[in-house]
Amino acid sequence: MQQVNTKERIILGIDPGTAVMGYGLVKETGPKIELLALGVVKMEKLDDHMLKLQRIFEKTVALIDNYKPDCLAIEAPFYGKNIQVMLKLGRAQGVAMAAALSRSIDITEYAPRKIKQSITGNGNATKEQVAAMLQNLLSFKETPDFLDATDGLAVAVCHSFQRISTGSKTGSKKSYSGWDTFVKDNVKRIVK
Repeated sequence: MQQVNTKERIILGIDPGTAVMGYGLVKETGPKIELLALGVVKMEKLDDHMLKLQRIFEKTVALIDNYKPDCLAIEAPFYGKNIQVMLKLGRAQGVAMAAALSRSIDITEYAPRKIKQSITGNGNATKEQVAAMLQNLLSFKETPDFLDATDGLAVAVCHSFQRISTGSKTGSKKSYSGWDTFVKDNVKRIVK
């Protein structure tokens, strides 16, 4: 009888924000995914933007040290009209990414529409629709205080659905989630 090798990996998903950062962790065993944790990091009591960034960094490092994820999936800042909001979100995302890089964790970025599309089949789904689909998919009843928690979880589940391998290069075709991962895997093909 042949032994089936079911690879396990833990995915940390983060929805960055400067008021509330949502996160979710899933464990993938073959085609099955299970919820490990979800929650939020609240920062509304912190007045200084730099202190908020420090809190994001420290909390992300703590999540990594605690759960030992194999990779980080993070939501990309959406393009809005308010440049200051975009700048702050970009900084929040960058600090969470720096925390993962400080622990040598692979990072994949997803656009908000891509995340909603992969979870609900609709790129314009509401936060409530995404949360309801995740509750059904991962069989949890608790409704988190903040939808930011399920947004963070959605990023992790979206990454799991992409079936991007970490490390091993099996199969002839590889799918890429964005230019960053493509460039990283194809350094020799870049002409400067």
